[in-house]
This record gives sequence, structure tokens and C-alpha cells, in this order.
Amino acid sequence: MRVAIVASPYPLEEAPAPPLGLTYVAAAFERAGAEVQIFDYIVSRYSPAKLRSRIEAFQPQVVGTSSVTLNFPGAANILQDAKDIDPGIITVMGGPHVSFDIEGTLNAYPKIDMVVVGEGEQTIAELMAAEFKRAAFPGIRGIAYRDRGTIRVTERREFIDDLNTLPLPARRLLPLSRYQALGFPISMITSRGCPYQCIFCQGRRMVGSRIRQRQTLSVVDEIEDILSYGIDRINIADDLFVSDRQKVKDVCEEIQRRGLTFSWSAFARVNTVDRETLEIMKATGCDGISFGIESGNQEMLDRIKKKITLDQVRRAVGLCKDVGLLVHASFIAGLPGESPQTLQDSKAFAESLGRDYGVYYGYHLLAPFPGTTVREKIQEYDLEILTNDWTRYDANHAIVRTSSLEPEDIRRFVDTYDNEVEEIWQKMVRGYEEGTNAPMENLRVEGHYRTRLVYGLLSEDLIETEGIFTGEITAGETIPNLCRRIEKRTRVAPDLVEKTMNDFIRKGYLQASPTDDGWRWDWTHNSRQAAAGNRP
Repeated sequence: MRVAIVASPYPLEEAPAPPLGLTYVAAAFERAGAEVQIFDYIVSRYSPAKLRSRIEAFQPQVVGTSSVTLNFPGAANILQDAKDIDPGIITVMGGPHVSFDIEGTLNAYPKIDMVVVGEGEQTIAELMAAEFKRAAFPGIRGIAYRDRGTIRVTERREFIDDLNTLPLPARRLLPLSRYQALGFPISMITSRGCPYQCIFCQGRRMVGSRIRQRQTLSVVDEIEDILSYGIDRINIADDLFVSDRQKVKDVCEEIQRRGLTFSWSAFARVNTVDRETLEIMKATGCDGISFGIESGNQEMLDRIKKKITLDQVRRAVGLCKDVGLLVHASFIAGLPGESPQTLQDSKAFAESLGRDYGVYYGYHLLAPFPGTTVREKIQEYDLEILTNDWTRYDANHAIVRTSSLEPEDIRRFVDTYDNEVEEIWQKMVRGYEEGTNAPMENLRVEGHYRTRLVYGLLSEDLIETEGIFTGEITAGETIPNLCRRIEKRTRVAPDLVEKTMNDFIRKGYLQASPTDDGWRWDWTHNSRQAAAGNRP
């Protein structure tokens, strides 16, 4: 059976990592005997014509995708496009949004055949064993589908007890060179599960309250596999990696034993870190920790069941500072019961963390996703949800109100902070242009411009459209012309375009291949294929 898995469009400005969940899904399909391709439209432009071309070439029997709430409408529409291209294709969708909005999904999108609920790996194995035959659907746990106009939801599937039985994510199916050009870290997990009950989070319901650990050797094997692609930065995306001190120690010691060198970061809770754990993390290449603080008002923290205190925040960021780890802290504006005073409390507390501990911080706006306690028990909170336009659930739109705050008030609070950051940034840009910046400031500005250039290359398919040359010319001679074409399309400074393009060529992200009448530049699929001289 041939299975196409779609990585649905996601804003590059939101710094998407290569989609980890989809590579677990791909690996599960492969283990079950499927031939699998990933159609990635995160790092390339989507169009129905491109999808048609891929489907006609691969001829999949199943097309599946996953999404979070923000990109759910786009992902669902791609499945509908697939059904229009070939009505015989079985369309399947999984992920946190559809797991908690089954009827809404199947009613709104009649060309989606099935929803996979929760963890999907074992469900995939059973669907493959049954060859996706409808007669078998009632006996397969963890799915929802239509049966003569009625939506059927089968028995809930238990969480996977032993994560070590899962294959490693099939990252080789992703266009990794494009992600490496973006420069964002590769995410991985060492466990699933979270016992905490934060009312704004889907996590505990999606992956369970019991923490299920992977074996240390498997974790470090995966790290080695990631590094083998020439990737040198990893983010540990576990909810509770740092809280398991023995696990952190075991992983770090195995990294040291194998002599692996790379940079990495992790998410953590402020009530679980200690100096010894942070020190061994630092010794093995960790350079940053991200904490979800959410509010600078203790009553708010208690209301959202965060189970932390402001003193624990200060202690944790102080330990990180002592050890030499950078800290990023995130806050949420628009939580239940939010008021002008609680927002000011968050502002004052965040500023104190920046001033006293060198913490970088930022604000998100509350997005009450399907499956969260705050959405499902909205009547218990001082909160009103104003829209179900899922495209606005990006944590950048004010889509709630409280008894004390209108959405405009919440947005204005975050805008004030954003404007302050923008003023500092514009000063740095002027210093770059005037030659008055410190070297590190110049690197930040150049990095920003380079990132914007890469966004354009990927989202507009500029290599594909501008990288075709005909006539008597060598591959090397096409490079200046390619740079000039890119410069014209992006309006980025010539020296930065040239520097970036040559860097990508040197690293093997871009390669020229001969055609019947010239040369064509393409993104390589990954560094292994680039080394072998293969195009995707």
C-alpha cells in the first residue's frame, strides 16, 4: 500500500521545526509495510496543481495529515483537494485539533473519510493489517468515520505503554535541507505524558497523565541519527524532560560517553529544576531553557492550575543564570479573570526577570483550543470565547474577553510590549546601516535579513522557478545569474544573497543538475543524498 503524508502549510514566522509527529506516523506506516512519501508544504508553496502532480506520480491509496488548530483549515482543505483529484483515495486526519473536535471536523469536511484519535501508531498498525477495509473499522479502536451518514466513534485506545517499541521517526522522508536552511532546531522527545492540569493546555489529554519514558540508549541513538544529517542543534520538546533528574543524567552521560558534540535546548518547569541537573546539561551542550511562566500574578497561576509559585520562578531562573544557561520565559495574556491589574503584575514580574536575571521573555494571547479545560468548562471561568475561526488561534490574536477586559485591551497590552521591542530592533538596524553597532548586533541584523530571504526562497518556490538555465553554460557560471534573479525577486541586498546562496551550495542544501539543454538548481532532499549526488 502507498501512503502519502502531508505536512500542511504553517507560518514560517512561527519558526516551525520539522514535523516530529508526522515522522512518527510515517515510521509506523513503514513498519506496517506501506511505501510512504511525505508531501511537505511547510517549506514549499502549496497549490492544488502541485498536489495533483505528486499524487499522479506516486498514486497513493491513502493520504493523511495532521494539524494543530492554527493550520487545521488549510490541512483539511488539502485532504479535500486530494479527494477531488482521486475520489478513490482514503483521506485520514489526526492530531490534537481533530482528536477533540471529531464531529466538527467530519461534518464540516465531508471529503475527510476518517479521524485518528490521540496517539496513532498502534491504530495505524491495525488499519494497515485490515488494509483499510471499512468492514474492519468498528473493531479498530481510536478512529472516527462515517457510516451511512452517521458519525461512528470507536472505543478509545489506551496510550502506548512502552515507547521503546516504536520505530525512530522517519526524518529521512522530510526535505531536511530546506529546514536546515531555515536554521531552526530539530525537535525530539524522550518521553510522553504530563501529570499537570494546566487549564489552557491540551497536552495531558493528548499524551496522558502518566509519564512514559524512552530508554536512554534509544534516545541517544536518535540523537546520533539526527547529527548524521549535518544537523548540530536539537530541541528536547518533552513537557517534563528536566524534571526526571536521573533520566537527564543518564542521557547526558551517554552523550559524553559517545563523544557527541552539538548544541541543544529544552522545555522545563520552574518547580522541577535543580543545580546539579542544569550543570550536567550545560556540560553536554545545552545552552538554553524555555519556561512557561504564564502570569506574574499568583492568584492567576493558581486559577489556571499551573502549580508553580513566583518564588519558584525566581529560584529557577537564578539557577540557570548561575550555571550559564540562557532562559526564555513565556507569558499568556487574556487568561480567565484577567484584569488591568493582573496584566500589570505580569509586566512588572517579566521586567524584573529581564533586569535581575537576564531572562528573555515574550507574550502570547490565550487561544482556547479544543480539548482544553478552559474551553470545555468555559462556564466556570470569567472568560468569553469570541470566535471559532481557527485561523485566529495562533496566539497572536485577541479572541477572548473577560469581565474586566475587552479583546482590544488585551491586544493593546501586548502591542505595547511589541512596540518597545520593535523600537530597540529599529535602533539596531540603524546602527547596522550606519556602522555603529557592536559585532554581535550586526550578526543579529544579518541573521534576521537572511532568515527573511530564506522565507522567500521557500514560500515562493524561488529556487524552482528561478534556477533553470539553458544554453552553453557551466553550473558554476549559473551561480551569479541565479543570485541576481533571487535579488530581483526578494529585493535583498546583493552581498547577502550571494553570501547566503554560496553558503547553501557549500553545505549541500542546493545542487545543480544537468538537463537536456542546460542546468537546473534544486534543493537537495538531505545531506546524505547530497553527498551521494542524488536529487530528491
